Amino acid sequence: MTTTIVSVTVDPPPPGYPMDWEQDVILKDGETVRIRPIAPDDAEGLQDLVRSMSTESSYFRFFRVKKELSDEELEEFTHIDYDTRMALVAIVDGRIAGVGRYNAVEGDPSRAEVAFTVADGLQGKGIGTMLLFRLTAFARTRGITGFRAFLLADNHAMMRVFRNAGFILTREIDEGVYTVDFPTKESDAVLEAEGEAERRATAASLMPIFYPQSVAVIGASRNRASIGGRLFSNIIDADYRGPVYPVNPKTPFVRSIPTYASVKDIPVPIDLAFIVVPGPHVLDVVRECAEKGVRGLCVISAGFSETGEEGAQAEAELLEVVREGGMRMVGPNCMGLLNTDQAVSLDGQFGPLPAIPGNVAMSSQSGALGLAILDYARELGIGISTFVSVGNKTDVSGNDLLLFWEDDPNTDVILLYLESFGNPRRFGRIARRIGKRKPIVAVKSGRTAAGARAASSHTGSLASLDVAVDALFNQAGVVRVDTLEELFDVTSLLSNQPAPTGRRVGLITNAGGPAILAVDALESQGLEVPPLSEELQAKLREYLPADASPTNPVDMIAAAGPEEYRRTIELLMESDEIDSLITLFIPASNVGVPETATAIKEAFEQSPHEKTFLAVYMHSGGAPTELNSKTAKFPVFSFPERAARALRKAVVYSEWLEEPVGSVVEFDDVDAHAARSIMDAALESIDPEGDWLDPDAVDGLLAAYGVQIPKAAVVESVDDAIAFAEDLGGSVVLKVISPSAVHKSDVGGVALDVSGAEAVRAAYEQVTGAVPDPEGVLIQEFVPGGHEVLVGMVEDPNFGPLIVFGLGGVFVELIGDVAFRIHPITDVDAREMIAEVKSGRLLEGYRGGEPGDIDAVVDTLLRVNQLIEDIPEILEMDLNPVKVGTPGDGVRIVDARIKVRPVTGSWIPSRTDLPSAL
Repeated sequence: MTTTIVSVTVDPPPPGYPMDWEQDVILKDGETVRIRPIAPDDAEGLQDLVRSMSTESSYFRFFRVKKELSDEELEEFTHIDYDTRMALVAIVDGRIAGVGRYNAVEGDPSRAEVAFTVADGLQGKGIGTMLLFRLTAFARTRGITGFRAFLLADNHAMMRVFRNAGFILTREIDEGVYTVDFPTKESDAVLEAEGEAERRATAASLMPIFYPQSVAVIGASRNRASIGGRLFSNIIDADYRGPVYPVNPKTPFVRSIPTYASVKDIPVPIDLAFIVVPGPHVLDVVRECAEKGVRGLCVISAGFSETGEEGAQAEAELLEVVREGGMRMVGPNCMGLLNTDQAVSLDGQFGPLPAIPGNVAMSSQSGALGLAILDYARELGIGISTFVSVGNKTDVSGNDLLLFWEDDPNTDVILLYLESFGNPRRFGRIARRIGKRKPIVAVKSGRTAAGARAASSHTGSLASLDVAVDALFNQAGVVRVDTLEELFDVTSLLSNQPAPTGRRVGLITNAGGPAILAVDALESQGLEVPPLSEELQAKLREYLPADASPTNPVDMIAAAGPEEYRRTIELLMESDEIDSLITLFIPASNVGVPETATAIKEAFEQSPHEKTFLAVYMHSGGAPTELNSKTAKFPVFSFPERAARALRKAVVYSEWLEEPVGSVVEFDDVDAHAARSIMDAALESIDPEGDWLDPDAVDGLLAAYGVQIPKAAVVESVDDAIAFAEDLGGSVVLKVISPSAVHKSDVGGVALDVSGAEAVRAAYEQVTGAVPDPEGVLIQEFVPGGHEVLVGMVEDPNFGPLIVFGLGGVFVELIGDVAFRIHPITDVDAREMIAEVKSGRLLEGYRGGEPGDIDAVVDTLLRVNQLIEDIPEILEMDLNPVKVGTPGDGVRIVDARIKVRPVTGSWIPSRTDLPSAL
């Protein structure tokens, strides 16, 4: 029986009620539950829960048998401050099915006592685990670092919940009662446990969609040209392994199968219903599906958020009905889905051709493009395991599909066509884990449309949506391609061949010109075409013509036939001098083509060596069928440039697989309390839209996190400037403080390397006279020499904070030599950012130049990373230039600007990833 959930949004919410913590989550059996903060109106529901508890459950929770709560207890348990006292309830069938609560310890607000209760009939479904994960997440937002629970020694179930959630437990027993302490920190073990629970739950929730025991098509039509007719016929023609029921009140039969007027009239349970009715009727049909107990929906119908505000409201109502019915839904506004597994053989899409069974899973956000993708995949011989057109992604998202495909034995490669991200941070976490086992290849549209951001700092002007996508894919190991052609090329390689173990490529050819093009293409992609050893060349000369060139490329000349191709492939496949092999075949005539193609195929099939193998057959008529192998498939390209681009993507993915995971560094010498005090004081005068901090606040924040800054002061008179310079006893820098001067050096608002009273006076007059609205001058110690770099951050509304590193100074936007990563970054990410930019070589001592302190730059990036985590009000940060000294001399922040804005709610959506949330 399907468990339903009922919308119980508290209205009106009590004071302090955290609305953003109302969430639907998936349980381990695939069903859903609503988790939300408790409210005063829950007193009756809480009393019902206590009255329904078994003697054992009551004894475990209260240490005595309690049949009901007193009025005072109900008041205490339901009237909380949502801060030092917090409780979450799980709602099933409109009733409270579980409670998790904490009370902060008096005198120590960083610790709290915690307790959980789950209704007897619903224990073992994961409700207690979900309450624990959510309660610890909420506690972290309130500064609570540790929980304490008191458990009777016989309460093994609750002890198992704590242990399986990944928390490090400290236990002491006294008179049969365990005192269990554990930190609320989201450690690697907790993240792993949350991720595993999420994977199992999501996969279970999608089983009725991909492996339904029965299917209904609501809107099935006798008209084979209509969408309902085509979809129903595809299911029948694919020989779906279960019963399929057409629903159409206007006709008694569809394809000789009796119809039903309503899904409720079908006499057996239905796992999956395809809905192909006019948009205005969808909600009524979905309500009937909920009454029937249907577990999965695929809504083909359009007319929702893609049409405007009215459609968006209808879509929100549709989602609420789906949630209330405990269902999962693909769509609306989609083209359907399919699963080629012979155990189900489900072709639930309305395209004209079925898919070839294979090992590639696909998701497309565009229905029309999905049809084209299936068509081209079939033409290119790319086999499909499952395909989903997600449409508006109202419920089932790309993240859900990734979790389903993670352990799908039929899927080895995952393809994504994306137009938007629902939760980029969640996508990155999931994709990073799955990518270590299965390559994910993605096309993200909108590469050029999102670059124009109005920004007031170097960092902001360098950032764009596409930069954020690149950073996300880079960190998650997703193979990004620019075109559909490249999508198929890379997929054909990764789905049929092992990932390359290096960048060395061998080339075999029967024509010099295409080989030259191939070498140019490979080297332009950063791949290597190394010369072969004399020993290997000697072996090649034993049978190749005298005119042949046995170096790399191995040019066997136009006379090369089957035997030359066979022996050369065998030799190079067994050689450890290359990592990949590309065989080029350009037919000079039709004579001997089948034989040579067969020799190429058989030479690869018979090779026992694991080496990436590609073929290029240059002919307008396409590749001969003799190149198609049933036992050892390899990609065949029409031009060497396409092969080179695909191989480059595969090499980069292979290198990502070998990278260490890295860790997010937390420094123990930071003063988070001081930083919070500075921020709270500054926010009193900050506009809700955000504003720049004054220099003293900026310096205070950076100093609290150990980021080195020069000695500085804000002065409002020339005499104060001279006094500071004299006390410092060295050269100084003067920078005007002015609302109108975004980039001070552009307007003459900066004076460098100034020494002496008269020079300071002149510099003061110069910088204040450069703007119409001077509010003072920042005077600071002059830091000579060193390499200038940029460290910065900008908040993307969808992706969260983007951290940037690159060449610093006034030309940063002009040159644009920067690397972005999505926060939070690891120590590995920080070093990769430095290595990624061309100017990073300067820090290594390029051409005999003075090297820079790379370790200090890494340290600065990681400290900025922690500052961003602890102070979510930071909207934009620009540390430019950062002067990098020689190794061991550290770095100094010469100029710094930080923009902040007030933060409302318990968390920021772009920075939040709560596993298992719908």
